[in-house]
Amino acid sequence: MTPNREDYLKLILELGGDQSIVNNKQIVSGLGVSAASVSEMITKLVGEDLVTHTPYQGVQLTEKGLAKASSLIRRHRLWEVFLVEHLNFSWNEVHDDAEVLEHVTSKKLADHLEVFLNHPNYCPHGGMIPKENHFVQEKKRQTLIEYPVGAKIRIARVIDERELLDYLVAIDLNIGESFEITDIAAYEGPITLTNSEKNILVSYKAASTIFVDSIKENS
Repeated sequence: MTPNREDYLKLILELGGDQSIVNNKQIVSGLGVSAASVSEMITKLVGEDLVTHTPYQGVQLTEKGLAKASSLIRRHRLWEVFLVEHLNFSWNEVHDDAEVLEHVTSKKLADHLEVFLNHPNYCPHGGMIPKENHFVQEKKRQTLIEYPVGAKIRIARVIDERELLDYLVAIDLNIGESFEITDIAAYEGPITLTNSEKNILVSYKAASTIFVDSIKENS
């Protein structure tokens, strides 16, 4: 399987394609490719029984596709942890190198890396790291765009995509931070997040790939 195909499978999984349908627009945004390229690749993935396609709705991973994507993500995220914890990379710098390393990492190397890292459960971007031969099973969460003004949320996970990560570093938005949504601009404008230390405007495009937990008033 080519790295290009693998990138599609990983993104579809990150967008929740193990549990629900992911539309083409989300894939176009996540990979920064044309709609025509996405349509062409989806046809290939369907032909290889890696995804199912529902016309005018989108795609969902088959069990075969989920197994492949989970294996790739395990290797990728283990390397991200290593790069951040042991080589002092920033969380927005690790994606490209982990992308290269995952494709040349054997099962034995991944197993030893996991032991060396003391069996981490999550990558620097909040994604779960599955055990060998296990599926990625992300906690089902809504994205930031699905919450109204006044909602209190915690940043839980972001899509592992370099342009997005660079953007989040630039606006100083981090995993684990809590905010109140204080404004949502019209026509897919920015979403304003506020806490006692920051007032951050998050673009609609970025907010659509940021997964958050709701904070209840009594929590």
